[in-house]
Amino acid sequence: MWEPQQPSVRMVTRLLLLTSVLFSTLFTGVTLTLEPSNAVSQGTNVTVRCQASVSRAGFLNSKYTIYKDNTEVHTESIANAGDLIYSLRMARVANTGKYKCKANINDKELSSNSEKLTVTGLQTPVLSVNKHVFSEGEEVTVWCKAPEESGTIVFYFYKDSKELYEERVNANHVETRLRLNAGDHRLHCDYRVILLPDSVPSNASNNVVVTVKGLFITPVISVRPHGSMIIEGDNLDISCSVSGNLQNSSGLKVYLSKGSNLLSTGQSKANHSTRALAEHSGVFQCALEMGNVIKRATENVTITELFSLPVLTMYPTEVFEREKITLTCKSTNYSSDRISASDVKYSIYKDNYTLTPGSFNGIYVVPEAVRNSSGIYSCKADARMISKYSAELPVQAKVPVSKPEITAISRVIVGKPFQVSCHSDRGSLPIEYTLRKKYSKVNSTTVQQPHHQAIFPITIQHYSDTQDYKCEARNNPKIDVVVSNKLNTTVTVPLSNPGLSVVPDLLEVTEGNEMYLICAVEGSPPVTFKWYRRGNVQPLFTTTSTQSSASHQIKRVGNEHSGTYYCEAINYANTVQSQPVTVDVKMAMWKKGLIVACCLLVVAVLVLACVLRYNSKRGRETYSPPATQAFAGV
Repeated sequence: MWEPQQPSVRMVTRLLLLTSVLFSTLFTGVTLTLEPSNAVSQGTNVTVRCQASVSRAGFLNSKYTIYKDNTEVHTESIANAGDLIYSLRMARVANTGKYKCKANINDKELSSNSEKLTVTGLQTPVLSVNKHVFSEGEEVTVWCKAPEESGTIVFYFYKDSKELYEERVNANHVETRLRLNAGDHRLHCDYRVILLPDSVPSNASNNVVVTVKGLFITPVISVRPHGSMIIEGDNLDISCSVSGNLQNSSGLKVYLSKGSNLLSTGQSKANHSTRALAEHSGVFQCALEMGNVIKRATENVTITELFSLPVLTMYPTEVFEREKITLTCKSTNYSSDRISASDVKYSIYKDNYTLTPGSFNGIYVVPEAVRNSSGIYSCKADARMISKYSAELPVQAKVPVSKPEITAISRVIVGKPFQVSCHSDRGSLPIEYTLRKKYSKVNSTTVQQPHHQAIFPITIQHYSDTQDYKCEARNNPKIDVVVSNKLNTTVTVPLSNPGLSVVPDLLEVTEGNEMYLICAVEGSPPVTFKWYRRGNVQPLFTTTSTQSSASHQIKRVGNEHSGTYYCEAINYANTVQSQPVTVDVKMAMWKKGLIVACCLLVVAVLVLACVLRYNSKRGRETYSPPATQAFAGV
């Protein structure tokens, strides 16, 4: 029985190698070209060619994207990595820009270099209107067209060579409506193609002449009394009317105004009457409105003052309490052919209350200013039923400065700088303060603001020098200065001449007795005393005293208390240290007696021993032993 043969390993390997060769791809780059060139004139057909460099075998999956100024403009998939052709038919200036191509082949993506395309030349625009003759007030519709252009375009319209209107569109034409005044006008337009960051201007369009037929009516403004000499108090009549053909005047309306104030209005006439005042001087306007037509006429009216605004003055210009105030209200100018100076009457007001019930000559005296005299003053001038008010005059009766106080605002130490303040509880600002030492001026300053202080730095060399200082205060140049008391404050004298003494005397310090270490200084208390024994960092004893000396007691002195001692004194000014003192503790008397007694006892014992020994030796020499005697008898 026949059985199918299995493919050999070698055959499978060959098939895989063949497949790999058929479908392998080498993608090395992308090139973009502009044809016929990178710079062309308008209307040229431009080809943007994107070409990939690929060594390939088998099927390729390729996708191309073209960008203009980093904005995607075209995307297309191409079989087997052929060239991408992107056509710009009849290229325009709006096609100017940098082009770049990006290719994605078998999931590998590469980009070309950028190529700049420059298109020159713009179409000349065409201006047209809906009609060439129309009446004043009507609008004319105008068109400006450049049908071959594209992109973002700004169109400009001109009347008699002056720019009239502009509009930006993303189209090649624009339509607008214009309103023109009467007469013949020459219209044209042009445009600019926006190529960021620049723009390209076109040539001017054709000129179109339009004629606007004016309405044969005009506004007329009249002022009475006639002439340039209108004086306050005269009756002022102003009228606004229309001159011309009013047969077809439906919708006509007139307005009489001055500045932004509408005075009167009517169908064909408007009137305004008032008693003339100087502030009525200015430009009056008469305007007619008929449909979209507005016409204006103006008249400048000058009104001479009957008398000038009164001016309120005060003497003296600065007043202190208990001083006299003179207030004067006067109008310096008046129309001499209408009134005399005596015809002008005055009134004085304080805080809107009348101080002079009847008219007077303009001079008002406050005999003695007090705190209630302060306020807002003004005055009024009257003549021929015309009243005028002065500007307001604030009056503040100033308070004389009180006796100042001089105080130290920091610790006072002899030889070191400190600060003193000079202050008065009462007195209107500004106040000048002066510091003096005896009769000499040390320094001065002026306090302008509330809660500020006059502060002076000084240094004294002796504790009693503070009595030499005073301060002066003045806020009124017409009176003498006010003087403070002498500076009275606590003075700290630095410590000096420190000394350490020992009781009893150094030669009498013996074991078992008491010893006092006395530290004394010169200077201001309180003083903190510290005693030290050389070799020890920590003090043996510390105390604070209001006296200039203090002592440290050591009970039952022993040999271990021998050593070198010194003391230290501290106050607010400084720290001083004494010279060292060496203490040698002597032996106690009873110990010395005991030692002498012991020595005498030892000597006595030795003498006794010697005596006994001597006696013993002598006794042996005088005594004969028996053996010797026997021998002698023989």
